[in-house]
Amino acid sequence: MSISSDSEDGEAEGSADDRPVVYDLDPRCPFEAVEEGMMYHATVNGVVEYGVFVDLSEEVSGLVHESNLQASYSTGDKLIVELESVRDNGDLAFAERRPDDYRTVAVEYDDSVDGDDLAESIGESVSLEGEIVQIRQTGGPTVFQVRDGARIVPCAAFEKAGVRAYPDIDVEDLVTVRGRVEEREDAYQIEVESLEVLEGEHAEDVRDRLESAKREAAEPHDVEPLVEWDAMEPLLEDLESVARRLLEAVIEGRPIRMRHHADGDGICASVPLSVALENVVEEIHADADAARHNVKRLPSKAPYYEMEDVTRDLNHALESRERHGQKLPLLLMLDNGSTEEDTPAYRNLAHYEVPIVVIDHHHPDPDAVEGLVAEHVNPYLQGEDYRITTGMLCVELARMLDPSITDDLEHVPAVAGLSDRSEAEAMVEYLDLAADAGYGRDDLEDVGEALDYATHWLRYDAGEPLIRDVLNVDCDDPDRHKEIVDFLASRAERDVEEQLDAAMDHVEHESLENGAELYRIDVENAARRFTYPAPGKTTGTIHDRKVEETGDPVITIGYGPDFAVLRSDGVRLDIPEMVEELREEIPGGGVSGGGHLVVGSIKFVEGRREDVIDALVEKMTDAEIDEELHSSAAFADDV
Repeated sequence: MSISSDSEDGEAEGSADDRPVVYDLDPRCPFEAVEEGMMYHATVNGVVEYGVFVDLSEEVSGLVHESNLQASYSTGDKLIVELESVRDNGDLAFAERRPDDYRTVAVEYDDSVDGDDLAESIGESVSLEGEIVQIRQTGGPTVFQVRDGARIVPCAAFEKAGVRAYPDIDVEDLVTVRGRVEEREDAYQIEVESLEVLEGEHAEDVRDRLESAKREAAEPHDVEPLVEWDAMEPLLEDLESVARRLLEAVIEGRPIRMRHHADGDGICASVPLSVALENVVEEIHADADAARHNVKRLPSKAPYYEMEDVTRDLNHALESRERHGQKLPLLLMLDNGSTEEDTPAYRNLAHYEVPIVVIDHHHPDPDAVEGLVAEHVNPYLQGEDYRITTGMLCVELARMLDPSITDDLEHVPAVAGLSDRSEAEAMVEYLDLAADAGYGRDDLEDVGEALDYATHWLRYDAGEPLIRDVLNVDCDDPDRHKEIVDFLASRAERDVEEQLDAAMDHVEHESLENGAELYRIDVENAARRFTYPAPGKTTGTIHDRKVEETGDPVITIGYGPDFAVLRSDGVRLDIPEMVEELREEIPGGGVSGGGHLVVGSIKFVEGRREDVIDALVEKMTDAEIDEELHSSAAFADDV
């Protein structure tokens, strides 16, 4: 806010005009606008036996004692007064003055603030212009979230308890809020005295200002990648575009709902992003609870966006809009979401115009998802492949949003790469970077195992802040991180060994005509159920042991009543293509699934299991041997 003076006759204050000055205060001017010894235009607001009370503005009033009056006055009369003194109790004492020749100087008062000024304006009456981005009815006031540029300010309007204030005001209206700034639970809000909708040119000017501020604030930080890697370069521009969209969503007050694959790479992708986004939300929102309400991280067990998940997400979003006035969210799909299997869920969200952003490294079907997603980042779309994991990509994206968390993330790409068995050349540099941060390879592998173990038992729960402690991102106690990782990783190793002790005797072996060794196991009947490791990880661990034992090209199938998990080393499979072929070849089989080229999962109806497995083996027999091709990601570990 500011106070400024302008002469009514055009003479600037401090010019050669030496006539006495009488100040005319703006009605909103506070006590700070007056000074002892100065003269002011005043209006009588009350007459008493010992003098008259006068107003200089709506905020400044005082007494002219009868001994200091030169005439009799009635309520509403005008006169000129001089401020003689300010008493200890804050009362103002004036004396009437009648200068022969004077000039009037208007004192203007600008009480407008922006979100950055709130801390310096506590207890003051202010005005704020902006856009309504959320209207939330509480048991007490109606809280209007107002975006004034790149900040969002809660404005509490009080009616009767639980009664909607200003019912004609809607989300996206441009308004002027006037009220008093108050501090509440380590945050700030404006307690509303008036709320008016802007119209005409003024509204257009405010909208233009807001859009300009949003564009400026939504520019991602210019950060150097953690390692120099030519393969990553084409993807950085795609990530910058995603960063802009995410920042715009936060600035617009739109929640971000994050769905990620429930494995090590998915967690390494989602946790850095959730921390970065929460920090951005806290910077933009004056409401201390905003991050908790606007960023949600949710694991998905399936290797695609299931109808169960999208139904839950959509129902939650609609309830939040109805109960809390929130906008519908932006959906951020991580380490998942690139395939035709995702499109039914995407089409469901399209009915409500929920924007979808995908960052994934599984073999995509861009034609299937085109038109359904707003952004799609995938190394395959840039001529690269799965070796650039989603966790590696999202660490760079998180740093574009908030570079201050870089030191916390230096080990995360290596955890992601080891969890998804990336054989990228850059893994050497990522491991060196992690070593500089204090993590040896064994430490990183333990973190990956601990994440996998904790995620298994958390099931559909995101597990904050346990997962952050395990990954050591936004963890306030390094000793606790080490202790919890040691405990969980040792438990995971113990449970895997117990599972394999029971399962290995039931593994069936067959040598295929193309020279590959095929191993099969009925994980439904030959392994412990409903415990760790899950069927997918059980299959993957058996596969890794067979690869190590034989040194030959190996394919492993772990199957249950209505699913099969596939892993391959040294055999050129194309699991997404195989799924498409099986759909056509086995009518009524209900075949679905996908994954990477050489690791994935397939679902089918229980009655056609033998047909599906036989067809798979036949296709594997025809596959080309390529001993340089290795099983990459734990994409099927959570089946």
